[in-house]
Amino acid sequence: MNGRRGGSERFGSGPVPGSRTAVLGLDARVFLVLMAACLVLVSCAGNFDPLGWLQPGTATPGGGSTVPSPMLTQTSTAKPTGQAGQSPTAAHLTPESKTPAGGGQPLLIWVPPQFDPANGTPAGDKLKARLAAFENENPGLKIQVRVKGATGPGGLLDSLAAASAAAPGTLPSLIAMPRSDLETAALKGLIFSLDGLTRLVDDADWYSYSRQLALIQGSVFGLPFAGDSLLMLYRPAKLPTPPTNWPDLIKAGLPVSFPAADNQSLITLLLYLSAGGQVKDSQGRPTLQAEPLTKALKLYADGQKAGIFPNWLAQYQTDGQAWQAYREQRTQLLITWSSRFLTDLPADTSAVPIPSLGEASLTLTTGWLWALADPDPASDHRTASVHLAEYLVNSDFLSQWSAAAGYLPTRPSALTVWSNQSLRALLSPVLLSSQVRPANDLLLGLGPILQEATLQIIKQQSDPAQTAHAAAERLAVPQSK
Repeated sequence: MNGRRGGSERFGSGPVPGSRTAVLGLDARVFLVLMAACLVLVSCAGNFDPLGWLQPGTATPGGGSTVPSPMLTQTSTAKPTGQAGQSPTAAHLTPESKTPAGGGQPLLIWVPPQFDPANGTPAGDKLKARLAAFENENPGLKIQVRVKGATGPGGLLDSLAAASAAAPGTLPSLIAMPRSDLETAALKGLIFSLDGLTRLVDDADWYSYSRQLALIQGSVFGLPFAGDSLLMLYRPAKLPTPPTNWPDLIKAGLPVSFPAADNQSLITLLLYLSAGGQVKDSQGRPTLQAEPLTKALKLYADGQKAGIFPNWLAQYQTDGQAWQAYREQRTQLLITWSSRFLTDLPADTSAVPIPSLGEASLTLTTGWLWALADPDPASDHRTASVHLAEYLVNSDFLSQWSAAAGYLPTRPSALTVWSNQSLRALLSPVLLSSQVRPANDLLLGLGPILQEATLQIIKQQSDPAQTAHAAAERLAVPQSK
């Protein structure tokens, strides 16, 4: 009795503990307590709606602001359909959240030191700004630049070949290459044709030499952005009248510096071509013709006697050695690349086209191009790389960059806005008469023969006509293996 009273007093007037009715009553009360707690949590959180009770636009249980739909506050990758009232999740995506080309991997480009956008030069600053502008116009895309040596071990071509063989994942998407290396890389399959990927080369706004630079065996392998032609520099204080022909130069008797021992013998080759010479036969093999070569070698012989081609020129193998002789006042004229002149613009120096041995003016030219190195034809980076290359050869950009960098523009419209009128007047005829130097295989066959012939005349060891005929015969007779 006492136990029952105690129990009754303990549990109130409810059912007896232990009975089924008591258990159900307890569960019901616990359930009600839990539900009340859930409602409190809902009213506090506002946006917690696991059962879907709170539809968009309904009030919170305790009054207050409208509860937004959970759909609007969650990250969504669904694409908008463009219909009115559609979920606005796409509007919340920042540029960084868009998927960049290549699945988030940066677009890697390789450049030589002179084209480093971080080198602190005016040209570097312009390229840096241009790359940043491309990133801004293509949200989510990041460009990474790596600097490689222009030539030699560890240089652009060497690194490209090594990466292609051992670590394809480290290959650049885009690479700046000189024409000679571009040719080698194309023939080795290290870079890829732009045929079908861009039609920009078909634009009328290119110099003839630019199109020659871009083509390897009839296919486009690069977009040209910088040119470099052979010029003649002179000091007006020593030669008041611009040297426009060889007879006047011989009369003046002032030494002319050039790399006579150059293994490609480009100066002799230029003179030979200006005299009407051909460098390949009907089957594409290297060839030399005795008559135009005799004219070139006779110029050396006459100049050697007059003192304009002294025999110590036979010591110069490189353009740098000839340039140093000019800077040290050992010569008053110099045949060199336009980039030497345009980069320094020496106050005591002017420039003219190299006098021709024929009726038409002619000079040899080389240059730099943007080439595609991404080996995956399905890669998103391929499309982005081609667009970047096109962006970097835009005429308005090139007009500013080429003048600052000391290179010849590859597009006529770019030269027209150069601020230096005297340079425009000088370079316009040079660019129109520019011819891309012969292909690597032709130079390999022609260079050593022309080098030997040049040195023989500079050293007064042979007669021009005899030397020319001997050189032509060496190429006419099949070489034994």
